[in-house]
Amino acid sequence: MPKLKVYVTRELPERGLKLIKENFDAEVWPEYAPPPKNVIIEKAKNVDALATLLSDKIDAEVFNAAPKLKIVAQLAVGFDNIQVQEATKRGIYVTNTPEVLTDTTADFAWALLMAVARHVVEADKYVRTGQWKVGWHPSMLQGRDVYGATIGIVGAGRIGYAVAKRAKGFDMKILFYDVIPRPEMEKDLGAKRVDLDTLFRESDFVSVHVPLLKETYHLVNAERLKLMKKTAYLINNSRGPVADEKALYQALKEGRLAGVGLDVFEQEPTPVDNPLLKLDNVVVAPHISSASYETRSRMAEMVADNLVAFFEGRKPPNLVNPDVMKIRPLTRQI
Repeated sequence: MPKLKVYVTRELPERGLKLIKENFDAEVWPEYAPPPKNVIIEKAKNVDALATLLSDKIDAEVFNAAPKLKIVAQLAVGFDNIQVQEATKRGIYVTNTPEVLTDTTADFAWALLMAVARHVVEADKYVRTGQWKVGWHPSMLQGRDVYGATIGIVGAGRIGYAVAKRAKGFDMKILFYDVIPRPEMEKDLGAKRVDLDTLFRESDFVSVHVPLLKETYHLVNAERLKLMKKTAYLINNSRGPVADEKALYQALKEGRLAGVGLDVFEQEPTPVDNPLLKLDNVVVAPHISSASYETRSRMAEMVADNLVAFFEGRKPPNLVNPDVMKIRPLTRQI
């Protein structure tokens, strides 16, 4: 019996890719950059499954060209690049890779927070470019204390909770906002649930951890930035469009915000002429919050596990659209 076909849109970490190749007839896009949309459409025509990344737009156009497609297995927690409703209508399963990257992503939020608060990137440049002419001076690259400050967590799911847990170790006052009550934040960490305006107004650090939805697009906007202290910092490693970059730039230029740490942008890759990149009080990274060896390897394994479970007739461990099971009941195919 011939193996089922899977198109993998990027070279995945070896542990997961090996499992996919052992179980399926897998073709892998060989380049570092993502495949163009027309390539995905062409490849989707004759495959049973797609293994995708956030940068791949998987929509009705792809689904319409793929009569055999049964599952899209995404290497990411987020899946806003996939038209899940369109997939469900066609009986196509969608899976993701949640939880495994929680702590790795929370660690990186803290890396951004510490770097921007204590001028780590500026200090590195200061040394490398020969600006360090005096051994020590009281006013040299003064930053802000993190210990004992107030942190506001916007979105208190798994990652937001992990960020708050780390804040506890810095003896910070923890505020949080979420549309869900999240009593564990209050019980475990002594955090206080507040409305969004109060959080922006009272926090020394605001760390954003929400999915990209219609309701969260430009959640961080000019009006909310005006509420923040001039000494406060914003950290975003959730999704780029959650923050209005033009409003961020304006607040920074006008001195209404002390600094920003970003791992995500409204357009990725962000253009080199993005004005935010010209500011010394902005620390940036290229969407690498989950980029540890172990986490990325485990994510790739989860992609494989989701694919194997589905084709063996079992519910995939990380099914995004459970309603699809009513349209396409599970059956063993391998």
